[in-house]
Amino acid sequence: MNFKQNILHLFLFLLLPFTVLSQDISITGTVKDKDNNPIYFANTVLLSAKDSTAIKGTSTNDNGFFEIKNIKEGSYNIKVSFIGYSDYYKSIVTSSTDINLGEIILNENNEALDEVSIVVNKPIVKKEADKLVFGVENTALSEGSLLQVVKSTPGVLVLDGQIMVKGSSPSVYINNRKVQLSTEELLQLLESSPANAIKSVEVITNPSASYDAESGIVLNIIMTKNLVTGYRGSVSGNYTQGVFPRYNLGMINYFKTDKINLFANYSYTSDKINRDNDDGVYYFDTNNQIDEVWKSSTNRNTWTKSHSLNFNLDFLLNENNTLSVSSNLLWTPYFKYKLDNNTNIYDANNEFQSRFEADNLTNDDKYNLGFDLDYLHQFTKSSLAFNSHFTIYDYNRFQESSSNYYDQNNNYIGPTAFNTDANQKTQIVTAQLDYKLPINDTSNFDAGSKYSSIQSESDITRYDYDFNTNEEVLNTANSSAFKYNENIFALYSNYDKTFGKWGLNAGLRMEQTDIKGTSITYNQTNKQSYLDWFPTASIKYQTENALSFYTTYKRSIVRPNYRDLNPFTFFLNDNTLVVGNPNLKPTYKDHYVIGSSVTYFLTLEAYYINEKDYFIELPLQDNLSNQIVYAPVNIDKSIEYGFDIISYFNVTDSWFVYAVTSFYNALEEKNTDNGFIEADKWSNYSVLSNDFSFLEDRSLSVNLTFIYQSEALQGFRDVGARLESELSISKTILKDKAVISLSAADLFNLGDFETTTEYLNQRSYNHTDLDNRFVKFGFRYKFGNTILQTNERQKEVKERDRIKERD
Repeated sequence: MNFKQNILHLFLFLLLPFTVLSQDISITGTVKDKDNNPIYFANTVLLSAKDSTAIKGTSTNDNGFFEIKNIKEGSYNIKVSFIGYSDYYKSIVTSSTDINLGEIILNENNEALDEVSIVVNKPIVKKEADKLVFGVENTALSEGSLLQVVKSTPGVLVLDGQIMVKGSSPSVYINNRKVQLSTEELLQLLESSPANAIKSVEVITNPSASYDAESGIVLNIIMTKNLVTGYRGSVSGNYTQGVFPRYNLGMINYFKTDKINLFANYSYTSDKINRDNDDGVYYFDTNNQIDEVWKSSTNRNTWTKSHSLNFNLDFLLNENNTLSVSSNLLWTPYFKYKLDNNTNIYDANNEFQSRFEADNLTNDDKYNLGFDLDYLHQFTKSSLAFNSHFTIYDYNRFQESSSNYYDQNNNYIGPTAFNTDANQKTQIVTAQLDYKLPINDTSNFDAGSKYSSIQSESDITRYDYDFNTNEEVLNTANSSAFKYNENIFALYSNYDKTFGKWGLNAGLRMEQTDIKGTSITYNQTNKQSYLDWFPTASIKYQTENALSFYTTYKRSIVRPNYRDLNPFTFFLNDNTLVVGNPNLKPTYKDHYVIGSSVTYFLTLEAYYINEKDYFIELPLQDNLSNQIVYAPVNIDKSIEYGFDIISYFNVTDSWFVYAVTSFYNALEEKNTDNGFIEADKWSNYSVLSNDFSFLEDRSLSVNLTFIYQSEALQGFRDVGARLESELSISKTILKDKAVISLSAADLFNLGDFETTTEYLNQRSYNHTDLDNRFVKFGFRYKFGNTILQTNERQKEVKERDRIKERD
């Protein structure tokens, strides 16, 4: 503890020289037409000179006057726009004094359509050295769910309930704030969230040292926001017909004044998802010969009713201080999972021996509530930001399991039955301090510290049903309680510098981790304590044209969670169980990339990933008890390397294409008590996305996406090839105030896959038939002061006068 305090005191001491007095910098001006009439409600946006990113904006008042306040020193572009007029641009450099642009005259554009907002209907794909930005605002994809957008994002693969990038599960952020959800809950949140609130998705393959060391790859979802004052919003609804119908209703609100900026998104989802599996397990005798073959058919249905609410509220306290409150709330009051299984047992000669039926019914009630409080102070050149986060997670599950057994002649033998009551409560508290200092026009420095604490308590009680007495009997051997505590203290610093055509970024993060897991029932305690260093670096060379070269490196960690470390055994039925591993080690990953942007529309990239003590959950067959045991284990070696080709271009003015193909090799090795396991396979992942815009006003948008995944290696299992396809169509109606949409998925019924396992005395197969073929109908209506969004042009001057009279 003294070590941590000394480091913190040293860190705060280093920050002291950078805290200087602040000054106000503002930009003002007056917008008029050629007849010297003021133009009000004209959008005035401050853009970054480096990448044209919108920094902040406002709209002109009745006199055509605007003022953009609280601007840091730097290079910018000013853009002034109003429908019916040509856009006005001006480059400026701010120092320590205010800038008055005087009168800005907008010239009428005779080719502009009166009272029509021309929207962009193609996604924006931008590849940088450390990330890929996928902008979907105002495209056909934006009328679907957020999960559809994530699936269509280049390099992102959603496979069998997992989000994967480069073979790893990314850390998911919303507006640069980490989402503290399980994988299942995250997919549920993405599926229930409308995509029309999304501006872009960033796939950050080389996160800086300011991100947690567990953030090997980051998926950052950027929400849209108001840049000009006023209120706007939308309501939406979706009906999806898969095997069963699904429903989604949502509402989005934006509100901005000079002091307040609010975004709020609420959605309600009710769905029923079907899934079918055909499984086979070959059990071996002591001579490693096939003894029995178990063939199962399983139908799974999941009912879900959930509420999600995301909001962000910014308070501009003054020119230099901003306070923000945000949240990600997910409440699932109704979650029912029903599994019907029939298993036939055959001998080595494929002669029928017996069978059993296993049914499982679970009911869940859970909520996950996350809150963030942010404070930002702007100095003259630098900024200091503080973030505190709190998550509370409450989960209750009641499970009923029963099995019926039959002999070789299909005569009933007898039943077994049990039920379990599982509960879990988790609290996550974090506090983070970040300091950013632009040293000059070519270099920046940032540093920070973070403390996080996770406390979780879980328990499970099992009752077996005695059919002789018709009573439930407490099963103490399969009842347990577990406490988990994790504390992480981190310090980081990061520096970037440009030297003419060269760019350098280097960072270092230190994390001290302390973990304690206590199994109360077994009186067993597991402790882990380790201090690790995580460097990150990138070098880029940019020529005067589009040609560039870059290389990056990052070291990261994946820590086992409390579920993995809990030594308890959880039975799904008599023959399928899940166990924990208290001796599980964290995984360390080294990620190397070298790439080149050959042209404006073509990027070539090669990568190498080496993971030490990589842990995965393997389905292990116990040949003595004829059970399938799902257990997390460390493997000795996991290496993946490959090369990517990324291209995006316009075929015509109304047809935009982006294509990604990745060829990669996965290698896995592990020494076991039964022998050495090695698996090695080359695979291909490809995406082809087409965006079309039709009609004169581009109000009809179409997206057609194909995602192909060849046979791949995943945890010593071969996953079969699959082709996902989706067609999305959207049309604006009612003078651009409404959007209707239609989409269809898995057009060729090739989205299902098969998994096979074959090594040592492990041999099994699994064919999964997902509920991924569907047709979705959607409708969205925009309301509020939409004039601030579209800058629609008023037809008559009298309308202006009437507005003035009401003021």
